[in-house]
Amino acid sequence: MKKLLQPVIKKWYWFLLGAAVLGEAAVFLFVGENSYIAVHDNLDLFMGHFMAMKHSGTFFAHDAVVPILGGITRDYLSSEFSLYNILFFLLPPFAAYLCGYFLKILTAVFSVYVLAKDIYDTNGRSSAGSLPAGQDAATGQCAAAGQNAAGVQSAASGRENAWEKYRPIAVVCGLIYGLLPLFPTYGIAFSSIPLVIFLLRRIYRGEAPWNGRRPKPEHGGRTETAVRPQERKTRGWLFSLLLLFFYPLLSYFSYFGIFILGYLLLAILILWVRDGLRGRKRGIFRFFSWRLLAALIVLSLGYIVFEYRLFGEMLFPSVETMRGSMAEDNFTAGQIVKTIWEVFSQAIFHAQPSHTRFLLPLCLLFFLFRAACFLRQGLPKRLLTDSFCLVLYFIVGNCLIYGFYYWGGLRELFETLIPPLEGFQFNRTVFFNPFLWYAALFLLVKYLYDRRKKWLGNALLLISLAVVVLTPAVYNDFYYTLYYHAYRLVRGVEVENLNYREFFSEELFDEIKEDIGYDGEYGIAYGMHPAVLSYNGISTLDGYLGFYPQEYKEKFGAMIAPATERVQEWDTYFWDWGARAYIFSGSGENTWNPVRTMRVADDALYIDADMFRELGGKYLFSRIEIGNAPELGFTLIGTYSGEGSPYTIYVYGQE
Repeated sequence: MKKLLQPVIKKWYWFLLGAAVLGEAAVFLFVGENSYIAVHDNLDLFMGHFMAMKHSGTFFAHDAVVPILGGITRDYLSSEFSLYNILFFLLPPFAAYLCGYFLKILTAVFSVYVLAKDIYDTNGRSSAGSLPAGQDAATGQCAAAGQNAAGVQSAASGRENAWEKYRPIAVVCGLIYGLLPLFPTYGIAFSSIPLVIFLLRRIYRGEAPWNGRRPKPEHGGRTETAVRPQERKTRGWLFSLLLLFFYPLLSYFSYFGIFILGYLLLAILILWVRDGLRGRKRGIFRFFSWRLLAALIVLSLGYIVFEYRLFGEMLFPSVETMRGSMAEDNFTAGQIVKTIWEVFSQAIFHAQPSHTRFLLPLCLLFFLFRAACFLRQGLPKRLLTDSFCLVLYFIVGNCLIYGFYYWGGLRELFETLIPPLEGFQFNRTVFFNPFLWYAALFLLVKYLYDRRKKWLGNALLLISLAVVVLTPAVYNDFYYTLYYHAYRLVRGVEVENLNYREFFSEELFDEIKEDIGYDGEYGIAYGMHPAVLSYNGISTLDGYLGFYPQEYKEKFGAMIAPATERVQEWDTYFWDWGARAYIFSGSGENTWNPVRTMRVADDALYIDADMFRELGGKYLFSRIEIGNAPELGFTLIGTYSGEGSPYTIYVYGQE
């Protein structure tokens, strides 16, 4: 028994990874489409887009119209050259969603693993690509967002290779980072952030992306590396550059790419000034990193190529879009300070590090401990160079940017300087904070490992993992799937929330389409999200999209004016934002909540029926029986319900 357990104890972190991934996979595969998947900004958004493109055959099409929002150009939707999006082209939608979910986890583990190995494993670093220890440490601080490159120096001094010691931390931190409940559609983009840092470090040092050990010469002969070191060095970093070009397949420009490029430009300038000052007697230009400049150009080209539709609409707009009419909040100084604290302590649900209850107080206590140590040792400057402190400063900096985005004057200056980015949310730098929080956890646990307190470090890792899995965050599908199914088994009643199968009710809508002889005509949804119709192959006048023609927004606004004129909240919600072009209730009720029981106080529909017909509408699909249907010219075609669906759908038509 001891011999059997010994490998498990020694490689416990790999077994933990396997147990976590296989455990979650077993739950989702067993429950299937009865899983409880987050609806908000998820099933109600991109799932409808993907399926509308799939049903209309426009996924890779050009000069094509996608039947949502009255028919929009394919170029307004996300690129087909994205790994996550390709999954929905190749696979059934639920299978694609699960593949994306687990690819996010595996990408995070791989990315954190290779980055940590690159920083701490000196055995695999070829001498041809090595730089002086000081330069490598700077790369770790500037390009790797504070990862502790000092470990490279300690390992190089002849002591035990640090990577063997820190491998468990890398694996478990990668697992935790992968399990974070982040925005699902861009989960892979979140989890691959350490990977792009790894590639940039390799390019900076002129190395290939693999840790190739220098081959030993046989019989006293010389190896290829010894004969042609410069040639091997050149081939290596060019391959890293090639991989960097394809990195946008995993990323997304508007959320991450523009900021990665900005951080890279900043790193180039910092490294140039630092290295140039150190070697100023030999000329400052001698120390400019041409390889990183090449990386900046190649990565920019990669984003342009893989997201050519976005760049085409952003740089060469053919029509005015509703982005220009979006109104942003202008906060007071007090509101800005409050927002900065809230995003630091709670984060936003799209980029949820699940750090509030455990990791945040842990990191703050460790920061105070580090500060006290440095001050007691008479080394206050270490607070400006310590890797853990730098990571926290980076987090705080992103939170400051998030808060100051709501300062109207600063935002207007940004839009004036860069007109194509009018309406762009430059406070999305906060999306990098989930990675930074767990980089901080890595460095904290590393400190404990170095102090021979591995048991404590491992305990903190396991607690952090448990906190992430058990925190009921918006996108924690695993938690809600377990919780709601357990609730149903224990209480014997169904929860009000809808699972994936119920939300889309595919069989019910197939029956409806067959019965009414549906042939691509446009309709609207009431009492549910328009994405339900799009998912089921029904063309919609309504929809959810943050980028469509302003002219259509005006026309749609005229159609729903009878409701928005009655309710100030809806009027502000639509005209100041407009991404949700929905049919609103005239009594102020939210009629699209994905709940099992739909109850409303007012069954009247408030729309301009003439504008509905002008926009090409024919059908109304409603969960609410419309009390004033005849007055609007709607005729009830049929009432539909089915086993396994919580919906009762009233289908109305207009000639």
